[in-house]
Amino acid sequence: MKPTDEQTAALDAFRAGHDLALQAGAGTGKTTLLEMLARSTPRRGRYLGYNRAIAQEATTRFPRTVQCKTAHALAYAAIGHRYTSRLNAPRRPAWQTGQALGLTKAIRVGERDISQRALSNALLRTVTRFCHTADETITRHHVPKLRGLEDKDMHHELATHVVPVARKAWADLQNSDDGCVRFEHDHYLKIWALTQPRVDADYLLLDEAQDTNPVVEEIFLTQRDHAQLVMVGDSAQAIYQWRGAKDVMTSFNGTQLTLSQSFRFGPHLAEEANRWLDLAEAPLRLTGTPTVTTEIGPVPSPDVILCRTNVGAMAQVMQLMADGYRVGLSGGGDSLKALAQAARDLKDGRRTHHPELLLFPSWGDLQDYATHDPAGRDLQPLVDLVDTHGTDAILTAVAQLAHERHADITVSTAHKAKGRQWPRVKIADDFAPRTRADQHDRPKEAAVRTIDDSEARLAYVAVTRTRQRLDIGGLSWVHELPEHEAVWARASDA
Repeated sequence: MKPTDEQTAALDAFRAGHDLALQAGAGTGKTTLLEMLARSTPRRGRYLGYNRAIAQEATTRFPRTVQCKTAHALAYAAIGHRYTSRLNAPRRPAWQTGQALGLTKAIRVGERDISQRALSNALLRTVTRFCHTADETITRHHVPKLRGLEDKDMHHELATHVVPVARKAWADLQNSDDGCVRFEHDHYLKIWALTQPRVDADYLLLDEAQDTNPVVEEIFLTQRDHAQLVMVGDSAQAIYQWRGAKDVMTSFNGTQLTLSQSFRFGPHLAEEANRWLDLAEAPLRLTGTPTVTTEIGPVPSPDVILCRTNVGAMAQVMQLMADGYRVGLSGGGDSLKALAQAARDLKDGRRTHHPELLLFPSWGDLQDYATHDPAGRDLQPLVDLVDTHGTDAILTAVAQLAHERHADITVSTAHKAKGRQWPRVKIADDFAPRTRADQHDRPKEAAVRTIDDSEARLAYVAVTRTRQRLDIGGLSWVHELPEHEAVWARASDA
């Protein structure tokens, strides 16, 4: 295939030895371009894939001069194999780990009683968050903010209890033979990163760079003294900041190039995608392929329905099952099952260990929080779903999910749909614009509606999953707003 002008520019810059940051929009063939770069040189390269499946697929496409691995695979070969016995250790409840490290009693922060079990969960999450950063020591900003303790002073008080024990847990994890903390794959990656490792290669290719954890970013950037660095991704698809990912592309010190020609869809879909790219203030705009026919309109029989949230996905699953469809759920139903079980515990008067709900002593307390506290409004759909259907019906539906290969319709969140594509896509109705946080009490018609940049990026991901036809569905409101009301606002201002 003859390279496009954009691909030729990237090939020329790569051959000239430049470090590159390639902004590759949806469907623009970023992996194809990386393959072109690798085949243009006899030098030894390393391809860092976002996950094992991507790295394995890359192995079948790249020349033998390129080793395709994940960062975890490199870390395991260097250090992780020493911890094999701990990696295979049986699971143990978090409260037992906390108890072994000295967390033996409950504490009170503000008006919230925090049980020993809740503290133990926070302790292990603190260690996990630390492992995703480039930081050398655990500090209070690694402690997760718990529901009901979002206030800065209360979080600080919580951290004074958690940080010392988290540091003790990290010390425990340094022992390769035995310990009380269950050893995970992120632990050996972090241990390896702290050694400032040298990756033996002439050039490195970092895929999905917009979703890179700071710990992987640090490993990648420290190779600059001996290797040419190439990162590729799409800053407009940076949708995992909530779990520690960081868009490293826009600040990268290298030649910035773009791939804007999408081969997945035609001009009409590119126009819809650009609407969201504009709202997200993304650094690129897409051009569709004229010979590809992609329509926008109703889709009575979609291949997939894309939802904003897990709860929205569960509502779709239950409605489709009620209508007689065999339904698949992208990623499986484990997270939904855990939420439903947590809700059942609260309704039965028991505390739950689910990280989103562990501070609520009862279902009524959660209902009150979701209804009246602005910080809890995203839990309202869960409360409505459980109050409408009951936890038993939700758990039954999860148990009846079909494998995607055998399903009539697949349901997915937009997050889990990233990197995938389907012929016919429908957007669910749980996407909605937000009003400014300081305008919740204003009349609806007077409130200035804002489009948070993270929501615009998620919408961009959702609308670009299709090849043939898109039902804009739950995102159609953006067409109905007067242009002056479609106000873009950063999360800190909304």
